[in-house]
Amino acid sequence: MGIAESTPDELPSDAEEQLRSGEQQLELSGRRLRRLPSAVCALSRLQKLYVSGTGLRELPEEIEELRELRILALDFNKLERLPDGLCRLPRLTRLYLGGNRLLALPADFAQLQSLRCLWIEGNFLRRFPRPLLRLVALQSLQMGDNRLRALPAELPRMTGLRGLWLYGNRFEEFPPALLRMGRLHILDLDRNRLGGFPDLHPLRALRVFSYDHNPVTGPPRVADTVFLVGEGAVERMAERDEPTHRPPPRRPARAFEDEEEEDLLIGGAGSRALGAPRGSLRALEAAPGLGT
Repeated sequence: MGIAESTPDELPSDAEEQLRSGEQQLELSGRRLRRLPSAVCALSRLQKLYVSGTGLRELPEEIEELRELRILALDFNKLERLPDGLCRLPRLTRLYLGGNRLLALPADFAQLQSLRCLWIEGNFLRRFPRPLLRLVALQSLQMGDNRLRALPAELPRMTGLRGLWLYGNRFEEFPPALLRMGRLHILDLDRNRLGGFPDLHPLRALRVFSYDHNPVTGPPRVADTVFLVGEGAVERMAERDEPTHRPPPRRPARAFEDEEEEDLLIGGAGSRALGAPRGSLRALEAAPGLGT
């Protein structure tokens, strides 16, 4: 028996029960919805909305009425465009758009100045969306499995960025702008077409670098504190971990400074809907200090 399809304007029968919990959270994932019921947009106090894997094809402009929304999960649907109304959610901190059919983001996307975590993997992006360059507070950006070949020179404007996933794109050369991202903690370039790397010592805050499944013959030059994932990584890390007479570090190495940062970078509450970034989370679990 198939899943019942709700009519376009009504809330599902269990919505009131969900909202009575007091969490101001609505879970619609897995239902069959071509468009978001208009009644959802009337829930002005809603803070978390999950609409993952529903077959959703469009969003109403009225979504901007959800002024208190903090988390919005729209992954694994059939969205080809986003309405401007979505760009007018002043408290939105996490947005999950993976596994849709997006070719671009609206120009007004830059208005989402509270956004800290954006997952937009598995879409059809051929160019880095320029509105993202104005999101200086964004910390976690998941852009794996798109069609990117280059990154804009202005990327270092994103001074808040700590985690950047670019696996499964079409990079043939290491993007020069990345060398000026001195505050990045996590960088994932798995499954591209990279034949080599520059010296990555300029990335002084880097803690995890994943470069697996590229046509390279060995690991890049990085600081000894960087956890590597890729061809020759195990051997390189074993060599540097051999006992030496180097002075001890000033403080124990940690993958993240605090639990809030860790939660943002690896997806936090959104991972329930999306799953982990392919390959990267396994690397993070093994990185020094994670979860301690």
